[in-house]
Amino acid sequence: MCLAIPGRIVSIDGTTARIDYNGVTGEADLTLIPDAEVGDYVLVHAGFAIEEVEAEDAEEIGILLGELSDALGEE
Repeated sequence: MCLAIPGRIVSIDGTTARIDYNGVTGEADLTLIPDAEVGDYVLVHAGFAIEEVEAEDAEEIGILLGELSDALGEE
């Protein structure tokens, strides 16, 4: 299964963004969405930001991923 994880862009250096994933930070390539700006929420898959999303959608996706993780941990 492949998942894209939502995060908020906290800084940009060229085509590399620093992404905040609810307190955990990482980097993602912005080549696929060059108009993304600091503060935008994006979906990241395999190190690439692939789509901009609204903050509410990013939060909902994060909640659903947490529930999925909890459910898988109970098995």
